[in-house]
Amino acid sequence: MKKLILPVLALSTILAACNNGTQKTTTESVDSTASTSTVDPAKDWKFGVALWTFHTFNFPQSLDKVDSAGIVYIEPNTFHKAGPELKDTLVGQLSLAGIDKLKALIGQKGLKMESIYINGDSTILSWKKQFEIAKQFGVQFVTTEPPLNMWDSIDSLAGAFGVKVAIHEHWKGMSHYWNPDTVLLAIKGHPNFGACADLGHWPKSGINPLEGIKKLSGHIIGIHLKDIAKYDDPTLRDVPVGTGVVDFPAIFAELKKQNFKGHIYIERDAEDLPSNLPSVINTVKYYNDQIAKLK
Repeated sequence: MKKLILPVLALSTILAACNNGTQKTTTESVDSTASTSTVDPAKDWKFGVALWTFHTFNFPQSLDKVDSAGIVYIEPNTFHKAGPELKDTLVGQLSLAGIDKLKALIGQKGLKMESIYINGDSTILSWKKQFEIAKQFGVQFVTTEPPLNMWDSIDSLAGAFGVKVAIHEHWKGMSHYWNPDTVLLAIKGHPNFGACADLGHWPKSGINPLEGIKKLSGHIIGIHLKDIAKYDDPTLRDVPVGTGVVDFPAIFAELKKQNFKGHIYIERDAEDLPSNLPSVINTVKYYNDQIAKLK
């Protein structure tokens, strides 16, 4: 998924002082979760799809794909083309009236939108615009990667607009947030910040997703459900869920143990032809099968 990178030279020094990172070979982790879970994943986890999965199609077409997969929850993004009726304007550049048209379309499909991926630049005005769009859609949280020097400002905006910020993490070299330690640094002192755990991006940086989930316990707002073929290769595109290195049964069990109640979105970066719909349908089945096995 697209994002803006703003370099901050001191980050590596901060991280080194804080922690050496959570590498794939890490075996030590603090179990801060409750011994008894009160969560019913089938009811308490909001399972859906990130519309980036269908980014080669316009917004209405992507909703048709979601509908075909039998999914209810969606996470759109502000850099999706809105469709011919709105002149294929990017969602992030629409008027409020244009956003209302997309909201109506979502409602007509019987879909639910409770989050959106946003992406501002180095100015507070750009981020304010993004939060205005999120508010107009009526979401509970935004998924994003805020510039390191704007944590205070973006946390304040989130509070003012009444939404939470789920910090997403691309891989090392593309994102400051590839290491869960950076996400924890951002969350500290920022009450409106939490985490969006991307299970397929972490392995590209040598991070074991299970260890990442454990480290962010209590802070996870959303999950991006994807898989990857191997560790330590940022050039790889994702593979269908359940066919790569991510231990989903262990991750689902850990999330249940943590009493996680949030959104889990299928997300594909790969572009299967004619579309990612078949792999999404297979992932829905895989997810339901795994959830049914949880004790």
